[in-house]
Amino acid sequence: MNEPSPYQRLGVAETATFEEIQTAKKNLEQTYQDDAQMLENVEAAYDAVIMDRLRRRQEGRIKVPDRIRFPEQLSEFKQTPVVPVTQPPNWLKRLIDTPSASDILIPAAVYSILIALTVIGNISESFLSLLMSVGSFTAVYFLYRKERRFGRALLLSLVGLFFGVALGYLLFVSLQNSNISIHLSGEQVAASLVYLVLWLITSFLR
Repeated sequence: MNEPSPYQRLGVAETATFEEIQTAKKNLEQTYQDDAQMLENVEAAYDAVIMDRLRRRQEGRIKVPDRIRFPEQLSEFKQTPVVPVTQPPNWLKRLIDTPSASDILIPAAVYSILIALTVIGNISESFLSLLMSVGSFTAVYFLYRKERRFGRALLLSLVGLFFGVALGYLLFVSLQNSNISIHLSGEQVAASLVYLVLWLITSFLR
């Protein structure tokens, strides 16, 4: 009858990992902790297995994991400093809103109607002023609904109104200087830009 190999005495396969061999040895030592002879046999089998694994490793029959062959690379990887993510300032967080779909689509629908009424045909200045008033008060309403702060809503709406007018006239002059023919007056272009700016403010600011 053939004598069991050291691997068989430990209860592991020849392809077992070092961790599995260590675990098998500890389990056997706990099982036979009161049997000195068995503990001696376990230790002898473990030594024989380790020597066999060393010999096979030197012969190139066992591939050593990179984490064992190149531990300094693993150390360098672990020590790579993590670049902190720059957070926006608190005042910007308080100003920028994360809108829902309705917060974007409802103002978009209102201002789309106002733009359509503004650019269709030759409208009177009084009607254009009425439309811009409606757009401004609509912006105040949407902003006030978010924070319940009327002064803030009014200020942002006025800023959007003046910025949109200035941007619209600049665009109109630029188009004229570029000899681009448009069938809109400067007031119509400015009003359309006002509605676009107010939509952005009511949707993405609070």
